[in-house]
Amino acid sequence: MGKDESRFRCAPLQATDAIILATLALFTVLTLLFSQRIQGWGVLVLKNLAVGVAYVACQQMAARVSSKPLKFVLRLVPVTLAYGYLFLAVDKLQLIVHGRFLDEVVMRAEEAVFGGQPTLWLEPFTKPAVTEWMMFAYLFYFPMYPILCAIIYFQHGEAAMEDCFVTLGLANVLCDLGFILFPVAGPMAALGDRYTVPLHGYVFTWLGEWVRTSLQFPGGSIPSPHCAAATVMWAMAYRYHRTAFWLLLPVVLSLYVSTFYGRFHYVSDAVLGIATAVVASKLAPVLTRAWDKRKPAANGAGITRR
Repeated sequence: MGKDESRFRCAPLQATDAIILATLALFTVLTLLFSQRIQGWGVLVLKNLAVGVAYVACQQMAARVSSKPLKFVLRLVPVTLAYGYLFLAVDKLQLIVHGRFLDEVVMRAEEAVFGGQPTLWLEPFTKPAVTEWMMFAYLFYFPMYPILCAIIYFQHGEAAMEDCFVTLGLANVLCDLGFILFPVAGPMAALGDRYTVPLHGYVFTWLGEWVRTSLQFPGGSIPSPHCAAATVMWAMAYRYHRTAFWLLLPVVLSLYVSTFYGRFHYVSDAVLGIATAVVASKLAPVLTRAWDKRKPAANGAGITRR
């Protein structure tokens, strides 16, 4: 094959790409099948298609650059934005199966186990300093992702970064499917009038409330994607950078608590989010091996997992 021909040859898709594109396709099919229940379904379909095309374009571009920093950025940004888009896109699909939120099921279960609602129990401990730390831990989820991915990539290479991306992708997709199969609006929507102590704090509290009002929506609760993705990242830190794992210990443990202290989730959401991360960690190697085996030998063996 000549140089000119190889220049225009499509770079092979990684397992990460397959997860993102397959989920976009699934959401598009569900949108078409349940179009009568989805307001603005046509716009959602067009958005899904546009995101898919833009994502593949970025993936092909990233595969062709030789600069490590540029390759990292061109890989990290589209993958991150794609996971974020899938979270936002599933909002329209949450009620296609049940037609309503099922918070009463979660609340009855937690009352049976705990004798009440844990998010309400925490009100006596709701102090500005505590709230500020909890909101810091909750928000640290966002910078933790690119920082940890950068450490993994520049110390261990592309295969290690793809390992992280695949596992995060599975965790995110499993959470997205959970929102459809068991839609839960969340404590603020279901228990809002029962809270008597406001969440006062400082800078991180203000940012946390901005995230709540600007980037989140009723639903997207069970399993908790915050807990799922944070657990995956923490596990990746243990695998590839043990110092980061120990530094993240107090932050991640606080993040788990912050999800229900901050009234973003029920305790059940957090527990199932952690469980989802465990499932994703077990499935990721199987999916990656299966995907790599299907690649033609001429394309290379794909990534090798540690």
